[in-house]
Amino acid sequence: MNMFKATLASAMLFAAPVMAQTPLSVATGGTGGVYYPMGGGLAEVINNHVEGYTATAEVTGASVENMGLVATGDADLAIGLADTVYQAQTGTGRFEGQQLEMVRGVASLYANMIQIVTLADSGITSLDDLKGKRVSIGAPGSGTEVNAEQVLTAAGITYDDIDEQRLNFNETADALANGDIDAGFWSVGAPTSSILNLATTQDIVVIELTDEQIAAAQEIQPLFAKTTLAGGIYEGVDEDTTVLGVPNVLVASSEMSDDLAYAITKAMFDNIADMQAVHPAANQTTVEFTLSATPIPLHPGAIRYYEEAGAEIPEKLRP
Repeated sequence: MNMFKATLASAMLFAAPVMAQTPLSVATGGTGGVYYPMGGGLAEVINNHVEGYTATAEVTGASVENMGLVATGDADLAIGLADTVYQAQTGTGRFEGQQLEMVRGVASLYANMIQIVTLADSGITSLDDLKGKRVSIGAPGSGTEVNAEQVLTAAGITYDDIDEQRLNFNETADALANGDIDAGFWSVGAPTSSILNLATTQDIVVIELTDEQIAAAQEIQPLFAKTTLAGGIYEGVDEDTTVLGVPNVLVASSEMSDDLAYAITKAMFDNIADMQAVHPAANQTTVEFTLSATPIPLHPGAIRYYEEAGAEIPEKLRP
């Protein structure tokens, strides 16, 4: 009898269903940028440290598209440029008349650099030289496209002045290498794989912005910050280059439960070294950077983590 009970118990144990894992989607960007590896690193952290959930990084058109995916519930988490995130949450700019009020901040991850790249023999040495040229302004619906338009507008350049091409990062690098375009915009963390790869086969130049051009761009977008692309990051670009930077924000919907948002935030910061191992941009992912750079209210679950960490939450970041 005891043998029968033991056998029955063993059979029941092996027949017990495995606890279902709730899937989570992390909207990122193209594979040639930083969003995708950062999102992949975050997904892996969630898989390893948030019980009951399994996350997957999804390739998307990046910032603008990502805000819509969160709003419709087609993505649970998404990465977006701070200006795009702000416009979505406030119903301004590209989101005029379609406010996505439910978008909430989870963390600010790192700062993008707006990198305008051309080949050394193109004859392009300044922003003004882009007039009359074939220029990639980024993938449709991307933060790069938003930032390129802002920078060009601030410099008095319209799309009538250039032959604009809407290409993703890998397509932009390929088009430059093949001579199909003259210059391209990247709004992405540095270094980024598509420029790194381009620089191994071509002599590249990163266009430097003047103080006047930076000030004019900041009039259009106050979230822009003057920053430096360090020399040596890309092969052949040996000198420091003055560029514009803008933070990247991890967002979720206000409909995400507080407990889940808390668990994700805590898992990310407790295991940030795992994300840093995937991409060095995660070295900028700190509580301090989040509280200084996030342009929209934080999710209450994220706030719970930051308060437990001893941070003082600015009033503007409370929903």
